[in-house]
Amino acid sequence: MIRFDKISKVFNDGTETLKDVSLTIPAEQIIVIIGPSGCGKTTLLKMINRLEIPTSGEVYVDGKAVSSLNPVELRKTIGYVIQRIGLFPHMTIEKNASLVPKLKGWSKEKTSERIRELMWMVGLEPKQFLGKYPLELSGGQQQRIGVVRALAGNPNIVLMDEPFSALDPISREQLQVETKKLQEKIKKTIVFVTHDMDEALKIADTIIVMKSGRIEQIGTPTELIENPINDFVKNFIGIERINRKRSVGKREIQEFIYFFEQEKQSPCIEVDASLLLEEAIALLEEGRENCLLVKKTNEKLGYVNQSVLLRAMLEKEEVV
Repeated sequence: MIRFDKISKVFNDGTETLKDVSLTIPAEQIIVIIGPSGCGKTTLLKMINRLEIPTSGEVYVDGKAVSSLNPVELRKTIGYVIQRIGLFPHMTIEKNASLVPKLKGWSKEKTSERIRELMWMVGLEPKQFLGKYPLELSGGQQQRIGVVRALAGNPNIVLMDEPFSALDPISREQLQVETKKLQEKIKKTIVFVTHDMDEALKIADTIIVMKSGRIEQIGTPTELIENPINDFVKNFIGIERINRKRSVGKREIQEFIYFFEQEKQSPCIEVDASLLLEEAIALLEEGRENCLLVKKTNEKLGYVNQSVLLRAMLEKEEVV
């Protein structure tokens, strides 16, 4: 658990970036901090691993004041992924990924096993990539290596500072999906900074909305869509986005049932007919099954698959 207690930050030029921020970040969630440029989100993130020092207040990690910890030792226990990745060009991918385990004194065997496990988890075949150099990889592949390096020392906390913003839209969307899937396996506390509201709504368990050094609202994506606390939050999310997600997401999947022979299809996930459309799509994205068996009070109503649900999402004029 991470806790910020009355944090303020004033830079040498007199700019007050954070203003008396108190906040508790729960463990084993993806927490997304979002807000306009200059709102203090990256400064707040960097205080967790002491890359920034508060002017006043204290940051606690697992009950320990960060100011009392050796910064080098602290950073060995916290993964860090940045926008421009920061891979060393003269080192192979394997050496880049092994930096933190080496600093922690791990054996070569333990390090190698960990790196290969993570390579498979991010969708990169170890034999194909570990002997290469960063410039031989695409931007998306390099960013995956950045994630491997951040996780190599098995930290409980991972900080991600706009990690996908420099990527093309396809690579970015792929990594957003993979981050969610990866989190289901590793169960880390991921603090993720972005300026992209669609990205925040897609990957976050909890979203922190900031403005001018203060926290405006904290909530789940659904809570922010359903109940934005003020006009700033409403406008930052976007009225069109809110209306679209409210109108589409509130439709129950029983509206989209179609019938087919179950034995001709892959195994289906059993769900209740009251499941919302947006929740149903998320469920199919997360699992390996490609269809849902819809029931109402144990009565089998029929089936839906992802293509049907996605078409419903795209046909805005019929649902808004």
